[in-house]
Amino acid sequence: MQDIETAVSPRPDIPSLIGDWHRLRQAEPGLRARDAARRLGVSEGELIAGRVGEGVTRLEGDWPQLIRELPALGRVMALTRNEYCVHEKKGRYDHIDIGGTMGIVLDEDIDLRLFLRHWRYGFAVRESSHGRELESLQFFDGDGQAVHKVYLTEQSDRPAWRSLVHRYTAAVQSPLIDCVAVDDPLPAMLPDHTVDVDSLRDHWRALRDPHDFFAMLKKHKVTRTQALRLVGDAFATCTDESSVRRLLEAAAIGGEPLMIFVGSPGVVQIHTGPVHNVKMAGPWLNVLDDGFNLHLRSDAIAETWIVRKPVPEGFVTSLEVYAADGTQIVQVFGKRKPGLPERDDWRALLAKAGAGA
Repeated sequence: MQDIETAVSPRPDIPSLIGDWHRLRQAEPGLRARDAARRLGVSEGELIAGRVGEGVTRLEGDWPQLIRELPALGRVMALTRNEYCVHEKKGRYDHIDIGGTMGIVLDEDIDLRLFLRHWRYGFAVRESSHGRELESLQFFDGDGQAVHKVYLTEQSDRPAWRSLVHRYTAAVQSPLIDCVAVDDPLPAMLPDHTVDVDSLRDHWRALRDPHDFFAMLKKHKVTRTQALRLVGDAFATCTDESSVRRLLEAAAIGGEPLMIFVGSPGVVQIHTGPVHNVKMAGPWLNVLDDGFNLHLRSDAIAETWIVRKPVPEGFVTSLEVYAADGTQIVQVFGKRKPGLPERDDWRALLAKAGAGA
């Protein structure tokens, strides 16, 4: 059961909210829902719920079962984002395995890690954007933060979409959600001077699976960036905020395959493969490829680290990018098959990007 606290804000006045939404959309047609919600003083989930009956259908039911039925939609676009980075990937939902509140999707293109305790509310959304009609499934955490979205493409099976929406349509189409605060899984726990740094380093050195990293942080009561600061250069080296741009641009030239991770509270979404079209547009660092788009707010980067985690084959090395509030914006690895050492071309790419190795 999801850990929650108290309501984060009073329930909005729906007629006023939707009136303000329409006026804002008319004035700024390209404004995205997340940014519009912030301007209107509500969460994105509250704004979407308020539009029930105006292209939005409230859903209810067994979210794991709904996810198991997504392969019927065919080729779709999966979108996962945090406050500072958007990860969009086209493909199929397939090879789905869900147990309890955890799950995975392991299609060649759509690769997800699911944390279903954060999937509180769901909606089917039809809306116009830049002259196109978009249809999507959108899921939100208890605080109204978006955790995952599934958009139809031209290759999607629309009859299957309509059937799925019909099966999961909520009996009561309420425009309200109970918006509550959601606990931070890694709050600032211990002050630096009280952390047993030697024990943290010993634990880090003993790691054999990167998936055990989060458990290590919890045991030592440290946040991610706190651990990186304390553990020392043997495992974590701070670099400059332009490293991720240099890394992506060098990979686009050299063709080295990457693994690019972006997470919301409820999903980690992964791109595996090369990148090709890397562009800056204002503060946004973008990858604009046929099946993969990344949009990263470069002016939000506060810390960038080269991180080394032990595995039986040696080390796996990642470039990790953080915002000032401690949010992990993006994490980049070299493509690696389980049981094989890290690729030399990935380590060379880090050096070529000026990020160290």
